[in-house]
Amino acid sequence: MASTIISPAPADDRVSARSLGARLLSRPEIGSLVGAAVILVFFLIAAPPFREINNTGTILYQAALIGVMAVPVSLLMIGGEFDLSAGVAVTTSGLTAGLFAYQFSVNVWLGVFVALLLSLAIGAFNGWLLMRTGLPSFLVTLGTFFILQGLNIAVTRLASGAVASNSISDMDGFSGAKAIFASEFKLGGVTIKIIVVWWIVFVAVAAWVLLKTQIGNWIFAVGGDAAAARAVGVPVRKVKIGLFMTVGFFAWFTGMQLLFVQNGVVQSGEGVGKEFLYIIAAVVGGCLLTGGYGSVVGGAVGALIFGMVQLGVVYAGWNPDWFKAFLGVMLLLATIVNLVVKNRAEAR
Repeated sequence: MASTIISPAPADDRVSARSLGARLLSRPEIGSLVGAAVILVFFLIAAPPFREINNTGTILYQAALIGVMAVPVSLLMIGGEFDLSAGVAVTTSGLTAGLFAYQFSVNVWLGVFVALLLSLAIGAFNGWLLMRTGLPSFLVTLGTFFILQGLNIAVTRLASGAVASNSISDMDGFSGAKAIFASEFKLGGVTIKIIVVWWIVFVAVAAWVLLKTQIGNWIFAVGGDAAAARAVGVPVRKVKIGLFMTVGFFAWFTGMQLLFVQNGVVQSGEGVGKEFLYIIAAVVGGCLLTGGYGSVVGGAVGALIFGMVQLGVVYAGWNPDWFKAFLGVMLLLATIVNLVVKNRAEAR
């Protein structure tokens, strides 16, 4: 009697469907969202002024000041690079617009345009030098940081005879530019600064570009493995330079907000140290320091956490000296959590 040999069914080597939990854990911003919810509840309990609706606008404003720059910094970190000159570049932009308009007695808008060109040129220089030399972006932008810091002070002293730019509040075009960059409006009794609206728009556009376009795929690719990305046709050089120029554009925008919210005057020493706040917001939001992973939305949530903690400490009546210590702890915890979440999500 012949026996029938039954062959085992072929294994299904297709990628299995991931559970909802695994999909949620794979999102870079999930950790920052949980953290933001915890901090919100904590300060609602610990700081009575935090509950007042009138203070909501102030919290959002503080978050937006960091959040606008956290957008391009998040994109740049996903692309595998840093920009340590971002903080002083904001000041450079504001000083350029103010000094140019005042010294040449031209419409303020012309100064704004010149500042835009300079900011884009600084970003392009950082990206070009990075690709040309192969040096780490840490070193390239650290050099740019010192150059801009020195120029901000030296040129301002030379042009105005002081450490601050001359006021341009009475010049043509000032009121129109201020309406774009530094106006405010009431919403349900809450005073909302226009930069908060711009912040939301920038986050939405950047998130769409990152997740829904080919450029977004390129950014993830060059951050994950630039050599492999180049091998499959990704224009690595253009992507890197474009990311640094994006930082330059947002530095210009933030510099304009700084100029017009301060009645047309910018202090030449401002901006030092702000670059670390931008990086912290991005890291807390899920961006890995190694590149190739992160979220613009997460960076926005990281900035919101910054705004809540900064004002929550004040509203709670605590010593504000502890705030910087909290930032350091938050950065370390976020880095560890992001790495653990990423590894567990990839293992599922």
